[in-house]
Amino acid sequence: MTESERREQARQFIQKWHGKGKEDEDDRSYWLDILQRILGMDNATDRIDFQKKVIVDGNTKKIDAYIPETRVLIEQKSLGVALERKAAQSGDISLTPYEQAKRYNDNLPYDEKARWIITSNFAEIWVYDMNARVPTPQKFSIENMQNHSHFLDFIMEKKAKAPTVEEELSKKAGEYVGRIYDAFIKQYNNPDSAETYKSLNILCVRLVFCLYAEDAGLFRQNDSFSRYIGQYEPKDMRRALIDLFEVLDTPEDSRKAMYLSEELASFPYVNGGLFAIKGKNGIEIPQITEEIKQILLDSAKFDWSGISPTIFGAVFESTLNPDTRRKGGMHYTSIENIHKAIDPLFLDELKAELNEMAANAGENATPRQKKDSKKHLLEFQNKLSSLKFLDPACGSGNFLTETYLSLRRLENEALKLIYGNERLFGDIIDPIKVHISQFYGIEINDFAVSVAKTALWIAESQMMRETEDIMQKTMDFLPLKTNANIVEGNALRLDWCSVVSPNELNYIMGNPPFVGARLMEVSQKEDLVSVFGKYWKNVGNLDYVSCWYKKSADMCGENSKISCALVSTNSITQGEQAAILWKPLFESGIHIDFAWRTFRWDSESSGKAHVHCVIIGFSCTKNNKSKTIYDGENRIAASNINAYLIDADDIFVESRKKPLYDVPEICKGFQATDNGYLILNEEEKTELLLKEPEAEKWIRPYSMGVEFINNIPRFCLWLKNISPHELRNLPEIKKRVSLCKEWREKSSPTGDAYKLRDIPHLFRPCGLFRNTAYIAIPLVSTSNRRYMPMAYVNNGMIPGNNLFCVFNTNLYHFGILNSNVHMAWIRTVCGYLKSDWRYSKDIVYNNFPWPECNEKQKAEIEKTAQMILDARKLYPKDTLADLYDPLAMPPELLAAHRANDKAVMQAYGLDIKTTSEPQCVAFLMKRYREMAERSLH
Repeated sequence: MTESERREQARQFIQKWHGKGKEDEDDRSYWLDILQRILGMDNATDRIDFQKKVIVDGNTKKIDAYIPETRVLIEQKSLGVALERKAAQSGDISLTPYEQAKRYNDNLPYDEKARWIITSNFAEIWVYDMNARVPTPQKFSIENMQNHSHFLDFIMEKKAKAPTVEEELSKKAGEYVGRIYDAFIKQYNNPDSAETYKSLNILCVRLVFCLYAEDAGLFRQNDSFSRYIGQYEPKDMRRALIDLFEVLDTPEDSRKAMYLSEELASFPYVNGGLFAIKGKNGIEIPQITEEIKQILLDSAKFDWSGISPTIFGAVFESTLNPDTRRKGGMHYTSIENIHKAIDPLFLDELKAELNEMAANAGENATPRQKKDSKKHLLEFQNKLSSLKFLDPACGSGNFLTETYLSLRRLENEALKLIYGNERLFGDIIDPIKVHISQFYGIEINDFAVSVAKTALWIAESQMMRETEDIMQKTMDFLPLKTNANIVEGNALRLDWCSVVSPNELNYIMGNPPFVGARLMEVSQKEDLVSVFGKYWKNVGNLDYVSCWYKKSADMCGENSKISCALVSTNSITQGEQAAILWKPLFESGIHIDFAWRTFRWDSESSGKAHVHCVIIGFSCTKNNKSKTIYDGENRIAASNINAYLIDADDIFVESRKKPLYDVPEICKGFQATDNGYLILNEEEKTELLLKEPEAEKWIRPYSMGVEFINNIPRFCLWLKNISPHELRNLPEIKKRVSLCKEWREKSSPTGDAYKLRDIPHLFRPCGLFRNTAYIAIPLVSTSNRRYMPMAYVNNGMIPGNNLFCVFNTNLYHFGILNSNVHMAWIRTVCGYLKSDWRYSKDIVYNNFPWPECNEKQKAEIEKTAQMILDARKLYPKDTLADLYDPLAMPPELLAAHRANDKAVMQAYGLDIKTTSEPQCVAFLMKRYREMAERSLH
């Protein structure tokens, strides 16, 4: 959610809740509004517990609301109840709302005790930090919600699991890197030049490697680096670092001519190109100050050996990237999310294989079983060492690094089973077979390439130490083995076969960049065309990430044994993109092996917007393995996974200009294109009519989607058929029309506004619009609702372009469109804006498979549709947002919808009790395919 969107949501919240709120009736709607609309919480109803039970003095009490993942306890009071005033409680005691909440909290289990306590009376929110020595309230009025909504951000802080030691160390290391960077950048002559950034980035990589190598025991003495730099005055440190880097880049048998001091000679040869003095990695080092020296010495006191290379690589890169530093700094892809891709791709299967061999090598195994087990374990180790992986958008290498660590952990487990406690002497055996040379990456940013290589080297050294403990054998890590498999380049212009042969490759994985089809830069659009070619249908409507799916599929075509798993925005499985991308890929032999349905991709960024993603595992491999759909905590076995990530045939819903069935056409409302001059809020309308009462006949109700759902008054100047004489005699309206004309004339000559300059009193034309009653459908609606709010409009309201209109309808059409069948279709094929439904004409409505009803069935649907309208009339003051709130939906309205759902499903020949939503969608898709094929003949 952007800041402007958040402010708008806050404004609507204030308008809705100003001067209202009863504890027992409105608390659920109030807090769900805060969580969903203002804080942008997904699945809020699943993440907050209302009326949570707690035992106090042997009696069952109920906490108004409790949020488990952030341990927030809420005590809600009605409007007008003073939050500092005591009130009588059971047991003849009087407590303030905070004291009442604390009493409940004191009786919760230890793991559930609140980190935060909130008290509220709808007008005010008081927050108590229970970590404070004496919790005192931070007070917040909802009237200030627009400016201070971030006051409540703590509610969304993820606390589902405590951060690991590795995570904390890696973040702390990132802070030290930031300090080193900031101190050095001030010393460069041209701090803003590209060459300076490049030199400083490489310098920071080298310094971090030295700090890590010292603590990890890679340099022969634990304090060799810090002792070396500590002995020099700042004025001499620049020369000292240059000398050190040269030594680290020189093989020990080639150092005789260098006449080194004993101290410098003691440093080992590192290799790997990391410390190259000449060539591509040659860098500029500025003069060292006392501040720089002190920061380096402070950094040396930190224990770098325990950092997570997976996390630290990304933290390192973002810390030193000017763009991410300007936006608030460190972020990284969580290890948990990386495993959502790599576990079903290959790791789960390898773990299961090792577990089976471990069972055969256990204490109860026979000598024969143990002998066979050792043979199989050695084969398993060889198998691990034969696998090759490619991340074609590797960034700082977190997918590659975590995969390497995972394979080495499996190898170490296998080594434990093979050798047990046998002690290995001398050079009898080099037990490690999994190497970083098995891992390939492509990355466009040169600095990220350096970080990715370094992260892999750190991972390699950490896993070697674990192997040493298992084998009771000392092994030399340095010099580094070459790591040239991380290639710098544009992955969409590079031939992947030149990076790794498809005949050797096993897996492609990663998290390519997310850029929407309408947000791409010119160069990215050119990349898109270069990947798909000129003849791929509607390629311009694809998101940038789709390029990596196409190139991965091409690589699979080179060798059908390759399997892939890519993270992407969920848009490629929705709306028109699903058919544009996946239909040709499926025709080429690709099929989906597993998929994660939409979930929020957390990057652990401070202040970074959340992205709603899918993970799709696919290949050309022909096998009989079961397919799996992951949906939140649910793991669903599937016979086939189609482009919409449901268990159904490979059917594609493609853009259609006219309805597939004989039903009324749908159109989008009017686009004002007026810079706001023809639109009025309630205050502006009142002010206009005070000055010009005659203008009332030219003012009509007007609504976009948000106003429609929330019943927010808005108006427009509807000047169709106004005569010149009438317009001239309405100076206030004429002034607005004049301003609109001036704005349109100054706009771009190629834009829509300029084309409308000769009709400045009118909106952009809408050919299908009729001045009659219509069904209004919002363009966007939160997916937390069971039903997308729709309504009949018969008050002359002019729809804006965020509303769809269906004219010439009757109760039958209203009943079908409001049914669970239509909602299931929406959820599957519509596009999404973040996690909200985005209804469409050409994909959703025009392709919807309507039932073929007899007159009795049609009459029943008309009856239940009227029941929905009648149920709404029972609540005349409630908005559609109120009525369709998941928790606040009135029972009469819910009952009417259920009756309508049953009638509509019977019309399709479906049993509402035994037909699941995925089965319903599969049925609809078959009907759609039959009708679409019929329409071609």
